[in-house]
Amino acid sequence: MNLVERVKAILLTPKTEWAVIEGESGDAQYLFTNYVAILAAIPAVSALLGYSILGLGVGHALIFAIFSYVIYCVAWYVGALVIDALAPTFGARKSTPDALKVAAYSSTAAWLAGIFHLIPPLSVLSLLGLYSIYLLWLGLPVLMKAPADRTTGYTAAVVIAMVLIMAVIVFVLGMIVL
Repeated sequence: MNLVERVKAILLTPKTEWAVIEGESGDAQYLFTNYVAILAAIPAVSALLGYSILGLGVGHALIFAIFSYVIYCVAWYVGALVIDALAPTFGARKSTPDALKVAAYSSTAAWLAGIFHLIPPLSVLSLLGLYSIYLLWLGLPVLMKAPADRTTGYTAAVVIAMVLIMAVIVFVLGMIVL
């Protein structure tokens, strides 16, 4: 897998790219090392640079960037667990390797949109990362074999579960760090 080609393909031609991804390995270590760890660094490094330039202070910006990076990486894995756990509820099949792929590749838009943290006043444009929800919606029927009529509910359940879980994780980690 060429990282740049995969990013372009999942963003520009996601319907055909999910079919290609279906035939690939869902090895967690491979996905993390070659995709997640790299792309999850984009919003973290962008925030580090942007908030340092803005005057937040390099120390605070560094803590925020590390905290963000850890959250993005944890979110990928937790997202895969949620996708896999909810699969039977929506008539899909359980498959941890496929759930790992769906969680990784559907997050692409959100991670790339983090580039807007380079210029903090433009951070609101990171909302373009919501395209990741559409990528998730497209990926669930292909990789998790979710029935077409239940894909929207499955997508919504995954998004809601992730928002709640990540809010708890961020709160707990925030209490530890602060």
